[in-house]
Amino acid sequence: MEKISVFLDDYRKAPEGYVLAETIDECIELLQTYDIEHLSLDHDLVNRTRNGTMLVKMMVKEKLFANRITIHSANSVGGKAMFNCLKQAQHDSIMPTDIIVSLRPLPINYFPSAVLQHYLEIR
Repeated sequence: MEKISVFLDDYRKAPEGYVLAETIDECIELLQTYDIEHLSLDHDLVNRTRNGTMLVKMMVKEKLFANRITIHSANSVGGKAMFNCLKQAQHDSIMPTDIIVSLRPLPINYFPSAVLQHYLEIR
C-alpha cells in the first residue's frame, strides 16, 4: 500500500509533500485507501457540524490511524478535544500506543520555519 502524508484543512495550504484533504469525508477516504505516514488535522472546517472532532471519533470507531498524528488547529478548545480523544483511545487500547500524537497549533496565515520542521521530520 502506498504511503502518503495528509493535511486536513479547508483554509491553509498543505506543506510540500502532503496531500490536502478539505473535508472529513476526503480524509476518511484517504485513511481507508492509503497507509498514512503523517496525518495533520484541523478542527474548524467549512461544515461546522462535520469538524475535526467528528473525524477523530470516526477514526477511533473505525480504527483508522496514521503512524503519526498532529492536531494543528488554532481552535484551542477543539484541538484539545481532538488530542484528548486520541490519547484516550490509546489509554483504552483502541489505538496503538506507539502512534505519536502531537498538539501543535498553527497560525492561520503562515507556517513559521520552526513549525515547518515538524512536517519535515521522519519518524
